[in-house]
Amino acid sequence: MTDAFAQLPHPLLAPVIDLCRRAGEAILPFWRSGVEVTAKSDNSPVTAADLAAHELLVAGLTALDPSIHILSEEDADIPLSERSQWQRWWLVDPLDGTKEFISGSEEFTVNVALIENGRVVFGVVSMPTNDRCYFGGAGLGAWRSDDAHHIEPIKVRNKSTEGESFTVVASRRHSSPEQEKLLAGLSTVVGELKLINIGSSLKFCLLAEGSADCYPRLAPTSQWDTAAAQGVLEGAGGAVLDLAGETFDYPARESLLNGFFLALPAEASWRGALIELAKG
Repeated sequence: MTDAFAQLPHPLLAPVIDLCRRAGEAILPFWRSGVEVTAKSDNSPVTAADLAAHELLVAGLTALDPSIHILSEEDADIPLSERSQWQRWWLVDPLDGTKEFISGSEEFTVNVALIENGRVVFGVVSMPTNDRCYFGGAGLGAWRSDDAHHIEPIKVRNKSTEGESFTVVASRRHSSPEQEKLLAGLSTVVGELKLINIGSSLKFCLLAEGSADCYPRLAPTSQWDTAAAQGVLEGAGGAVLDLAGETFDYPARESLLNGFFLALPAEASWRGALIELAKG
């Protein structure tokens, strides 16, 4: 990696970016290759690509600092009694967007977040198919890199470009009646909505780079689906809030499922209206 990466404001950020890119390289041989799919206990799909990326990331993160615990989607059966003692841990999704991966789409990512006392320190979201990588954290900044040699700062937009519709990012596969009601209400506040459907944690990254305005999620996710991209968005001047308007966090709890959330620019003029709409 170049000096630009070496000068990033957290000592673990550059090596984690490198690890995520290497995990992507481990995934790619399985992409569009007819890889066998098996079902986990919750009926979600898993492939050899998920497991190859998981093994590489666990080995690499352990080598970086063996004192930092690891919670990965592919090794999440860790008792709460143990996790509740953790102060600092990695929250890892070795292949976010497995359904997209299986379908042959490019919309899958490798996600790694560093968590301290339930809050995201920084996150890395890497796209294996094109070497694009997003990374950042609150108080650190946020960047996009399209190869291993260059980085570019990114930031949210606080209002749409004149003449451009208010852009809402949605999941390609998941919605809910609550979310549809929220979008209908939001259009009365900000005007015509343009909906972009995209898979995996790339939804947050579109907000972070100023390509979209809002990502409401009133449908289920797991902790490893969101933490890394939340770090990117917060570093870019965004916020991820629960439906009470508080910062979304990751405390140790029995369930690893997230509550509903709202992702948006932190200084958005319509922030209060969105929170009220989300409360129903």
